[in-house]
Amino acid sequence: MTVIHMRIDNRLIHGQVTVSWVNSMAANHMIVCNDKVAVDPIQKIMLPQAARGVRTSVLSIKDTLQYCASPEGQPEQILLIAKFPADGLALLEGGLQPKEINVGNQAPIGGTQFKMVTNTIAVTADDAAKYRAIAEKGYRLTYKMMPSDSAGDFLQLLAKKGF
Repeated sequence: MTVIHMRIDNRLIHGQVTVSWVNSMAANHMIVCNDKVAVDPIQKIMLPQAARGVRTSVLSIKDTLQYCASPEGQPEQILLIAKFPADGLALLEGGLQPKEINVGNQAPIGGTQFKMVTNTIAVTADDAAKYRAIAEKGYRLTYKMMPSDSAGDFLQLLAKKGF
């Protein structure tokens, strides 16, 4: 299995990811996965630069699935960053089998009916449904900011917050 960790984080690549998460997972390749980001020429240039020397790809869902299944992707230790829970679910539905899934930052999106479930995670009813669908595929979703933090059960948190 090539994907050692999937982080759902709409900030994509930032200092916490490039320094703490990459090192703690011993990842040698980061893949940012979102269909819109994958066709944005500015983000395709800027995100790898933000990765501070870690090999980085910015791919669509389809291309991520193809790459991870390819002989080229097999020996790698991939930290996959899905922008939204819908991206993570689509990857799982496409056959991806990450070793673990963590919900990172989900900044609120203007114009949506969101509820802050932590100081850094905004969730809509649709997001909550996607997270539950991920869990129904046999995954325990955790939430923690840094790899050294204690992992909380994300579905329990959603339930406590009324989702």
